[in-house]
Amino acid sequence: MTTAVTTADERVAQVGLLRRLLIRPELGAVVGAIAVFTFFATLSPVFRSVDGIANWLDPASTLGIMAVAIAMLMIGGEFDLSAGVLTGTSGLTLAMLSTVYGFDVWSAMLVGLVLCLTIGFLNGFLVIRTKLPSFIITLGTFLMLQGINLGVTKAITNSVQISGIATVPGYGLAHALFASTVPMFGVQFRVAIFWWLGVTAVATWVLLRTKAGNWIFAAGGNAPAARSVGVPVARTKIALFMTTAFAAWLVGTILALRITSVQANTGIGQEFIYIIAAVIGGCLLTGGYGSAIGAAIGAVIFGMADKGIVFAGWDSDWFKFFLGVMLVLATLTNNLVRRYAEEKRK
Repeated sequence: MTTAVTTADERVAQVGLLRRLLIRPELGAVVGAIAVFTFFATLSPVFRSVDGIANWLDPASTLGIMAVAIAMLMIGGEFDLSAGVLTGTSGLTLAMLSTVYGFDVWSAMLVGLVLCLTIGFLNGFLVIRTKLPSFIITLGTFLMLQGINLGVTKAITNSVQISGIATVPGYGLAHALFASTVPMFGVQFRVAIFWWLGVTAVATWVLLRTKAGNWIFAAGGNAPAARSVGVPVARTKIALFMTTAFAAWLVGTILALRITSVQANTGIGQEFIYIIAAVIGGCLLTGGYGSAIGAAIGAVIFGMADKGIVFAGWDSDWFKFFLGVMLVLATLTNNLVRRYAEEKRK
């Protein structure tokens, strides 16, 4: 029965090399990344230098961690609009427990992880139980977390910012593992880049080499049909929401340990950037199709545009325009590729 689901997937169909390349979800992102790199590299020698690469890989790394998790969730047919603000909740929990209530950094990180996973579980559980669109459920979570982050922070600290993490016991080792830099080629690269590469590798392995990956694609492609052949759709989707919550905890922790202070409005608005990166990377808004590698490349495009515009001496306001153009082009390309793949399977 499982064979009936997987044999209809172009990932495992016996096709030629050219067709395999054309139907890969990350193809558009690869072409886009090459074009963006070439464009900014011709405008600025700094952009293409090792120092420049380290600069634009930095924002790509934290965005990429979240984009990969969001891509898996989108492949599974769902959205999470609370992912951005949840990074702020993670950082605020770490900062508040460690600086106000006397927790060491590691204990505060653990509490933050449990809290984030609980919120992810509740998001998934409510989506499955109520059958409401995940857009509505997670929008509600977004608004509640936004209010809690600001209200609780102001009530306890009389401020919208918590600082002083660097003075808390355990900070040194935690900073070294999550927020330090690594010297390579004479330049300092953020350790977050390696976390991003690791998350992308694990997500790719899960999607393409495990039974859970087949369940994710099946749940997002056609949930009723997947249930009829024994795919645990509810469990799979809840696990995906918890995966997104884990990524939010990781990113929130990295940023809090790097900056050593956290603003109450951290992460607000970033959820749309995560979705854009996933869509640029090949994910369809309808679910059942996408790639973790593609989402990671989408984050690279974001990082290159973010720093490339600065290196080129342009007004930073053009960055939003650039993202909008990339989103529209990527969506059109992904729809064409998907339509081509479906026609070739008929």
